[in-house]
Amino acid sequence: MGSCEPDSSIDAMSAYAPAAVTTRSGVIESIHHAVLVVLDREGRIDFSIGDPNLAVFPRSSMKPLQTHAMLRNGLNVPDDLLALVCSSHDGRPMHVDGVRRILRSVGLDESTLANTADLPLDEIENDRVVRLGAVPTSLQQNCSGKHAGMIATCVAAGWSHDPSYLFVDHPLQREITEGLPALAGESATAIGVDGCGAPAHVLSLVGLARAFRALATGVAGVEGERIRRAMSDHPEMVGGPRRDVTLLMRGIPGLMAKDGAEGVFAVALPDGRAVALKVADGANRARPPLMRSALVGLGIDVSGVDPAAFESTILGHGAPVGEVRSVGALAEYAEGAT
Repeated sequence: MGSCEPDSSIDAMSAYAPAAVTTRSGVIESIHHAVLVVLDREGRIDFSIGDPNLAVFPRSSMKPLQTHAMLRNGLNVPDDLLALVCSSHDGRPMHVDGVRRILRSVGLDESTLANTADLPLDEIENDRVVRLGAVPTSLQQNCSGKHAGMIATCVAAGWSHDPSYLFVDHPLQREITEGLPALAGESATAIGVDGCGAPAHVLSLVGLARAFRALATGVAGVEGERIRRAMSDHPEMVGGPRRDVTLLMRGIPGLMAKDGAEGVFAVALPDGRAVALKVADGANRARPPLMRSALVGLGIDVSGVDPAAFESTILGHGAPVGEVRSVGALAEYAEGAT
């Protein structure tokens, strides 16, 4: 895999291109800009809009990459819990129980979690626990699976597992950062702080696509193969039953997919095809139709996917009056494959 660096000098204001529109009652109401890149089976760029070398925060789409470093340093959990380590979960009982299982496997409990406290991500589960008197906790927060995996890795490797595991110079975080070039073909150009408190790396969007491809194809070794299999076989642990990331993996055999905050999404198949996208304003409503068009254009059969995974319905007085749909070169790319 060739080595390059994400170009942080690229002007983000000009790197994004119009990719989708929101319509209301037959009239275009909003225009959504994005950067999107599609890799073919050989890892070459098959299609892109905007500048795929734009440096972005992949946010939670980084979790499979972080998990790769955890496996290389001693993380040992069954596949359903490995999928949970890669997740931004809904906070349902199966998720919080799974986090407890990861921690119990190394003799610890949720008091060791240092991620930001929150209520469940899923609105229905959030309402349920609030009615029962719940308060925000690190256990319920959607990144608790990743943090439990980080703590379990630290125990296995003999590293400190107090809150310093979140420091960028902690051995675990160094392993994650130093492992990125082998996956993405580039180093991180910057490291910030994610919403959960963990380091947040900056990669190019095409680097993110290459990293997902490396994991899914086995180029990243047996650890990558395990991550892809775990996510694909246990999609409900990665998100939740109503989430697009879960519905995609349920409907496309072998697919690994991970959403990220601020309009990021990345997917890959074992045959090498991969997609990564970032919506300019960070909103998620354009993300589902953009991903559908990219998958269709790449020749991936989406007929088995629950249509809810691709819908961004616009309501008026409680009834559908519009939609978000891809336009321009991306729409033509999808139409050319049908």
